[in-house]
Amino acid sequence: MSTPTPIALVLEDEREIRQFVRISLETEGWQVVEAGTIKQGLVEAGTRRPDLVIADLGLPDGDGVDFIREVRTWSGVPIIVLSARTHESEKVAALDAGADDFITKPFGVAELLARTRANLRRVWAGRAAPDSLFRFGDVEVDLAARVVKRRGVEVHLTPIEYRLLGVLIANVGRVLTHPYLLREVWGPTQSQSTHYLRVYMGNLRQKLEDDSAQPKHLVTETGVGYRLLAD
Repeated sequence: MSTPTPIALVLEDEREIRQFVRISLETEGWQVVEAGTIKQGLVEAGTRRPDLVIADLGLPDGDGVDFIREVRTWSGVPIIVLSARTHESEKVAALDAGADDFITKPFGVAELLARTRANLRRVWAGRAAPDSLFRFGDVEVDLAARVVKRRGVEVHLTPIEYRLLGVLIANVGRVLTHPYLLREVWGPTQSQSTHYLRVYMGNLRQKLEDDSAQPKHLVTETGVGYRLLAD
């Protein structure tokens, strides 16, 4: 069976940037739908059911964060924010609203395409038959048996370490904010205790990365959170 052509919705009010993103995506085989306002973006998202959304935050009829929140009430489609906003608080707000990734303008084509490929893989994986084995690097996680192996040797994880790894696996490729991870792993009362997160992420890196100081898979998004890269 051939893989269907993926559809991307590009929500951006600057025509030149929309065209640049469209051309870049079309070279990788995407079908691209454009929108210049939140209202139009919601209509296209609802009718076209895209596999990916790339959205600006500064739009003529409102804030892109509101668009993200609205889409998240009915769809889990990956959303990449493409914005000139650079403050960490603004990135966190977009990610907490439901965005999966954040690219700051100006941006390069290589970075944009790499992020879209990562999110598309997550879409296809979600549609495939469930697999109890998850692999990244030389690590294999048997989700059914709750067993973690590295290079074929079982690695002991504490319950909290395994829970943290499980949340990252469930959201592979997606940037997860500090508050989100703290709520998911420790519960709502610990949403500001970022030192817990640093300690346990450090433990996971010591056990699962070749070089814990320069991790390739359990990576930091500075000031925002963490993400798991499976490649």
